[in-house]
Amino acid sequence: METVLENTLPVGKPKWLRVKLPIGQKYTELRGLVENYKLNTICTSGSCPNMGECWGEGTATFMILGNICTRSCGFCGVKTGRPETVDWDEPEKVARSIKIMNIKHAVITSVDRDDLKDGGSIIWIETVKAIRRMNPNTTLETLIPDFQGIERNIDRIVEANPEVVSHNMETVRRLTREVRIQAKYDRSLEVLKYLKEKGIRRTKSGIMLGLGETEEEVFETMRELYAAKVDIVTIGQYLQPSKKHLPVKEFITPEQFAKYEAFGLELGFRHVESGPLVRSSYKAQKHIL
Repeated sequence: METVLENTLPVGKPKWLRVKLPIGQKYTELRGLVENYKLNTICTSGSCPNMGECWGEGTATFMILGNICTRSCGFCGVKTGRPETVDWDEPEKVARSIKIMNIKHAVITSVDRDDLKDGGSIIWIETVKAIRRMNPNTTLETLIPDFQGIERNIDRIVEANPEVVSHNMETVRRLTREVRIQAKYDRSLEVLKYLKEKGIRRTKSGIMLGLGETEEEVFETMRELYAAKVDIVTIGQYLQPSKKHLPVKEFITPEQFAKYEAFGLELGFRHVESGPLVRSSYKAQKHIL
């Protein structure tokens, strides 16, 4: 069975993509803190559909190194252009935000900073150190860029030794050049392999569906991730951020997502999160186990 509709655009979002409004005391408290202290989380700026659920469980995602990316991926809503000057106070600011919000499990991600010799890896390690110093009981996942495959920059992440290190493949091999213009499929695989070889306990990756991939291509990507000794995989529905971005070719059914989950668990992944609303940090707090 193929999961691609040739030359066909979806008319509207199906019922399984409807999002429940976030509720609950924990969510309300965190929302108030974010607004009062003007904290920066991907959860709010990215309008994540799982924000209420994640915040209710004490998990939040923070983006470092600014909000302007040096790459222009066809799927991503983050601005592209000349990034701002590095804010060397950012590690302390992020750590303080996590403390204010009383976050149990923090996910840290960033834009790509190909303009920097270190790819931003020094700010990355300083951020992890600051979080650990100020929040010793908070566990961490770092969702990192590929750092252009430069090992000395990846080694800084290894030195920081977060509980989980994640790097997303985003799509299948055939579509990588179109979806991730400046990225390389095999380079991302090598980054994941390198992290495991260097001793990272939990590695993780994610892909989006609905961009024109076939079922067999998804299976093949999952096989290659398993061969790279990746522990955790997330699979979710791609949604077009704007008319300038790549169109959705198909809305994948919940039944098909369940099929991918079953396949991944049968392969041997420790965790597989597969569903229409799944995002990279969905249920991230359980992936440290």
